[in-house]
Amino acid sequence: MPIEIRQLRTIEAVLQHGSIAAAAQRLHLTQSALSHQLRGLENEFEIKIFDRDSGNNLRLSPAGERLYALAREVLPALRRTQEELRRLASGRGGRLRIAVECHTCFDWLTPAMDQFRASWPDVEMDIASGFQQDPVQLLRAYQADLAILSAPEALPGEIERHALFSYEVVALLSPRHPLAERPFLLPEDFLEETVITYPVEDRRLDLFREFLHPAGVQPWRRRQAELTVIILQLVASGQGIAALPAWAVSSYGDRGYVRALPLGPRGLWQNLEAATLQGQSEQPHLQAFLSEIRASASSELRGIRRL
Repeated sequence: MPIEIRQLRTIEAVLQHGSIAAAAQRLHLTQSALSHQLRGLENEFEIKIFDRDSGNNLRLSPAGERLYALAREVLPALRRTQEELRRLASGRGGRLRIAVECHTCFDWLTPAMDQFRASWPDVEMDIASGFQQDPVQLLRAYQADLAILSAPEALPGEIERHALFSYEVVALLSPRHPLAERPFLLPEDFLEETVITYPVEDRRLDLFREFLHPAGVQPWRRRQAELTVIILQLVASGQGIAALPAWAVSSYGDRGYVRALPLGPRGLWQNLEAATLQGQSEQPHLQAFLSEIRASASSELRGIRRL
């Protein structure tokens, strides 16, 4: 006979309430039924679960200690799962693990998550650790529920795309740079420049993929930095130029640390998308989170357009 959940609950109740009689009352069982459960477990494994001390009080035997350790491990997990299933059935619960391809997306993603939690407190939320080079693979491996994509390419058929918003990519220069007073930059302006980027492939950088490479332009020198704030500090100190989403740099421009210029006379605009496995977006909490992203971005971010 395998160890049963009801037997672990019985052991827990006896210890919590001090006697078999009190435990039986708490579990809405007769005392004989509860004793029968314990005897069945003792007979199956030829052990004793409880001993009595000199004051005739129940205490766990060594075997009982092991069973109680199992109860402390299993029963809380079982209760959490039961509660989660109830929340899922009510449509108010769920899980939302987010993978992010875009370095600067954390600037607006965290506030959007905070707003979402206020309305959906029963949804378990998490961000996959750090920047993800290929978040779609996390979706396909069921390690993420939502991916944020700044440079979406052809996606597998089981992946569903969700438009979020359009954003402007701007060139960033030191206010003292000779090009800083231009109304906009052209691809050839980058020929003699040091360009500061994140350490990712060119195809994942808007500046190269959509602006420089179509014009056949390769900058004189490349420099890489992991963090947005480091890129901005390098630009402000005159060590190169960069290109980032306007939302990520507006506060630095307001304070005069850097100068932001359009890329081309019409500016360079890109679309930000989310991705899920087919059918997952029908879940109420995921639909609500996508709506929160769009609403939060529209009200809080500069240099974006609703799609």
